[in-house]
Amino acid sequence: MNGPAQSPDDGYERPGGQARIPGPRGAADDLDPGHAPRPLPLSLPQTPSAPPTPPPSHAVLKSLLGAWALAACSAEETRAVEDHLTECAPCAEEALRLRDAVGLLHPEETLDLKPLLRSRVLEDCLGKRPARIPVPAWASPYDTETARLDALLQDFGDSEWHTPVRLKWFEEERRRSQRTTVAGVIGHLLTVDGLIATALGLDDPLGSEAPPGGPTVRTEYFWGASSYPTTRQVREPWREQGHTLVRTVSFAGRGVAELAVDYGGFALPLGDAFLERAFECWVHAWDIADAVDYPYEPPSGPHLHRMIDLAARMLPGALAQRRRAGLAAPARGLVAAGAPGRTLHLEIEGAGGGGWDIALDSPGAKPSVERTVAEIALDGIEFCQLAAGHISPEDAAVGQHGDREAIRDVLFAAASLSRL
Repeated sequence: MNGPAQSPDDGYERPGGQARIPGPRGAADDLDPGHAPRPLPLSLPQTPSAPPTPPPSHAVLKSLLGAWALAACSAEETRAVEDHLTECAPCAEEALRLRDAVGLLHPEETLDLKPLLRSRVLEDCLGKRPARIPVPAWASPYDTETARLDALLQDFGDSEWHTPVRLKWFEEERRRSQRTTVAGVIGHLLTVDGLIATALGLDDPLGSEAPPGGPTVRTEYFWGASSYPTTRQVREPWREQGHTLVRTVSFAGRGVAELAVDYGGFALPLGDAFLERAFECWVHAWDIADAVDYPYEPPSGPHLHRMIDLAARMLPGALAQRRRAGLAAPARGLVAAGAPGRTLHLEIEGAGGGGWDIALDSPGAKPSVERTVAEIALDGIEFCQLAAGHISPEDAAVGQHGDREAIRDVLFAAASLSRL
């Protein structure tokens, strides 16, 4: 069969001919029957491509590092800078420094160091490389609390050093107080820490003419030794003495914890004396922070537990002393040393808490669960405030059960542990 005839420009390939692409058709009324459409060429002429853009120079890329650290570069600039950092070590180091600096530019984050940061850093460091000569466990609370107070004092100006501070304690059934300054408080800590220094054979901060006696006598002597108010210059000797005390007992070895420290009217083993000084350092740091309107955290749980344990162990002796002064009810019955006697159970709640059985009739009596006549429950921080004389026994929020007379005597004995 013969198919329909093909037009010369119908786009089909013929033998011996070349394929053609049909041109566009015109509208019906535009067609000129006398002129056939002009065919299009098989391929269009190519436009010359633009030459590639050269990469930015080293100087340009280096000038972009600040914007890159702030994430202010465009996507193209970011790719160029990061490609350059893989090849240029000086720019890579500069980029790391700039990126670290940007991390400090967030105003919503406080720059104050967290209170427990020092202890966490030390714990991490000692876990990786234990100290060749470690600080004794009983001296660690003192080392920590003096460091925390020193950090508080670091940025004080002259005005803060002369801020009024009122020291509080409990004596003879009522609260007492003494007005001083921040510098005066540090001087007080310096002179009382001197009792430990002299027990260790170190120099007395009051010199060779230091009066005999306990903390009150020494403090009043220091405050009255000069006609001028104590200034910020007291910080350095207090700080140096604290470092010397910790360093000395760390090198002293075993047995030094039992060395007696004379407080005038009583004595404490050196281990307990360090805990007592840690407690007073924290309490007075609290006083200072309150005076300058600055927050101050309590000690860590383990250190607070040690301080509360010392106060609980001192309660039977304080109770006996109040009985001798006629300030507490007489003992219900005398028992031999080591024999079980009437007991009060003291339950301390919160961080550093625990339970302690307090002998009521004699410091030498043995507490007995079977002979428990009363129970007291107190928050740990509130118990410390009571033992520091910052709140009175009547104001303490106490959960109590049992013998009311025994409860009152123990609460007042706890308050009597305080002093100037």
